[in-house]
Amino acid sequence: SAVFTGIVEAAVPVRSMEARGSGARLVVPAPALEGWEPKVGDSIAVCGACLTVAELLPGAPTDLAAGPDMAFDLSAETLERTWLGDLGPGVPVNLERAMLFSARLDGHLVSGHVDGLGRVTSIRDPGDGGAEIEFEVPEGLSRYLVDKGSITLDGTSLTVVRPEAGRFTVAVIPLTLELTRLGQAKAGDRVNVEVDLVGKWVERLLGTR
Repeated sequence: SAVFTGIVEAAVPVRSMEARGSGARLVVPAPALEGWEPKVGDSIAVCGACLTVAELLPGAPTDLAAGPDMAFDLSAETLERTWLGDLGPGVPVNLERAMLFSARLDGHLVSGHVDGLGRVTSIRDPGDGGAEIEFEVPEGLSRYLVDKGSITLDGTSLTVVRPEAGRFTVAVIPLTLELTRLGQAKAGDRVNVEVDLVGKWVERLLGTR
């Protein structure tokens, strides 16, 4: 399975989202960045959910999108476990291509398998161009919150600060606000949560002893 780093490469607006039986077809443009040449079968993290490019479609280029458009088929399970079912035309999504094993790991190991849904509880402006954003995760995920540990929210690798009772804060730098959906975050927004893989591995190993 694919591995990601949580370093979002771009946030682009959705072209279309259509129901297909119990699933859906999502169409997203490839970002206008050098080296973005998607192929059918590629694994792309879309707001933290690992999706497979099912088809390439011609798309009208914009400032953010160069095309071709990437079509993804979303299963009923993906729609149930993430907030991607709420997507529609114009809604921005974070994108990251699967990591090459010859590449440097800048974020942390991310599988693209969403563990649950969290939400933004508050946003504070610290006056440095960034933001301090508080999040809340479901009760079952709170045990993975470690101060200065890693977490992935909507595909973005972030550092946990002051975790308590399922809530924690992240300090978001201006560049991250510019490149990801976090720049448009507001209280109440839902986020796809993937907790640290290493924490899950350690828990599994200890549980078998």
